[in-house]
Amino acid sequence: MTMDDLTKDRMEQLLNYIMKKCLWQFNSRAWDRRKQNAGILGQTAQILCGETPVHETANDKCYWVDAVLLAREYRARFPWINELSHDEIKALIKALHERLDFLTIDGSLNTELTVQHY
Repeated sequence: MTMDDLTKDRMEQLLNYIMKKCLWQFNSRAWDRRKQNAGILGQTAQILCGETPVHETANDKCYWVDAVLLAREYRARFPWINELSHDEIKALIKALHERLDFLTIDGSLNTELTVQHY
């Protein structure tokens, strides 16, 4: 996926907020991080688009709480997000999700993430 400079800058702003302010990114297992990133960022995109996320499991409810807080902070700290179309928001969050997964899972040098005994 190629991004224009504006989209990349915006994605980096959102990522920077997560990396500095969100403790949920530090789960100790790769599979937990992957599931959690998908759950929180997926629901954040839904909330930012005015959709209502489904809360079928306890994990969904937990992710929803973090997503509500993240969406609230994104709207307050990055007013430009309120000007984006739903398609633009979803594409931006998708790019953010891919980058976050790379930084916290796939590109991480932390070998404890893949210990099978966790």
